[in-house]
Amino acid sequence: MGACGVGGSDAGGRTTGRRPNGQLGSWFLRSGWSKGELARQVNRRARRIGAHHISTDTSRVRRWLDGEQPREPIPRILSELFSERFGSVVTVEDLGLRAAPQAPAVSGVDLPWAGPQTVSLISDFSRSDLMLGRRGFLGSSLALAAGPALVEPMQRWLVPTPAGDRPKAPPEPVTGLSVPELELLESTTAMFRTWDAQCGGGLRRKAVVGQLHEVTDLLQEPHPEATTRRLFRCAAELAELAGWMSYDIGLQPGAQKYFVLALHAAKEAGDRPLGSYVLSSMSRQMIHLGRPDDALELIHLAQYGSRDCATPRTQAMLYAMEARAYANMGQPGKCKRAVRMAEDTFSDIGLEGGPEPDWIRFFSEAELNGENAHSYRDLAYVAGRSPTYASLAEPAMRRAVELFAEDEEHQRSYALNLIGLATVHLLKKEPEEATALAQKALEVAQRVRSERVNTRLRKTVDTAAREFADVGEITDLTDLLTAQLPESAEAV
Repeated sequence: MGACGVGGSDAGGRTTGRRPNGQLGSWFLRSGWSKGELARQVNRRARRIGAHHISTDTSRVRRWLDGEQPREPIPRILSELFSERFGSVVTVEDLGLRAAPQAPAVSGVDLPWAGPQTVSLISDFSRSDLMLGRRGFLGSSLALAAGPALVEPMQRWLVPTPAGDRPKAPPEPVTGLSVPELELLESTTAMFRTWDAQCGGGLRRKAVVGQLHEVTDLLQEPHPEATTRRLFRCAAELAELAGWMSYDIGLQPGAQKYFVLALHAAKEAGDRPLGSYVLSSMSRQMIHLGRPDDALELIHLAQYGSRDCATPRTQAMLYAMEARAYANMGQPGKCKRAVRMAEDTFSDIGLEGGPEPDWIRFFSEAELNGENAHSYRDLAYVAGRSPTYASLAEPAMRRAVELFAEDEEHQRSYALNLIGLATVHLLKKEPEEATALAQKALEVAQRVRSERVNTRLRKTVDTAAREFADVGEITDLTDLLTAQLPESAEAV
């Protein structure tokens, strides 16, 4: 749908020559927002990315609808807000707005698959994030990729790097890292991962980005091949974690960029299981953005690329994510099969022996139950709020909540599964049980700096308030949520 109308007018009724933005107007009308609510959301998002100079009001929103082109980062903010509202990617162009020109270092996902370029891109992007992210300029330079524009470049992960493109190790390295120094880098990454699970993505994201930038500095020095691969593995883990933390606090375009760079680094490290893990994170983001078809393509790519080298724990995690994608596509038969495969493969853990990488340690019995329960819960929504699928979700979700309640390390997962169980009770028309669980989740959310937790909790309570407005406990919880839960978590 294109822009319509023959011209706008100013406050005095004079013709301005602008045409109303019909595309933005259509999305705005379907959103159900008022002009004031959209202005408030733009201001909140701007503050979260550090663009404190932005102060939008209803008259400014009216001018955008009348055809005025806002300056960056507002087009990107509007794209993110409408994407979240409709559960699918809504680009700047879909809104009839003009995107700012993008610098090569921070735009697109179709990047060269070569070691030196990967190091340079990670270095440039992490430096830009550290220097400019607080003021919002980094976010305004990014756009989410989806569909073939995302999936096709990622397929090149499996194409062997031509021998002539591989960096040659020096015969006598000019510099070198000792084994204890490498182990310290790796243990620091594991520590950051633990902090993220305990405290959410908002507290230590900048520290992770800074560490990633330091590793790219090391990668620009000559090392033996084994050391270079180990450093690339460290860079891949840190870039994935930076992406995951960005995703957790709602910085979706930046999260996707970090994931893509992490996959490039994993390829240079020759670590296909790690690459499959990065692809699973990208898949989870696509489910969150309402793109289950893309999520499934990414998971199948991960499974194919690591089929002969991933541990049972990693394979079980990939099957669980496959089930989530099928659930959101409304394919119950394939979803149930993937759930069974995840459970069967998880039961093989420990049979082969040998240590597992730290990045997959999170996928515990609690996580398995939580993922499979969310698959059935998602099926219930896709199937028109089916009580049958909600009943399938309940025992696994309850088991996940019980296990996470005893796990001090994974508090964000505890909160997310409390919220998930609350949604199951809402599907079963049990508002009192849902309210009690949501109130527990609120207590955890106040300790965990995660916009993802906050957003899901607000949506769940809003749903309960709409459907069960006469239940006093829900009214009380709504008031408590407004008073105790901050509206946004600013990235640090």
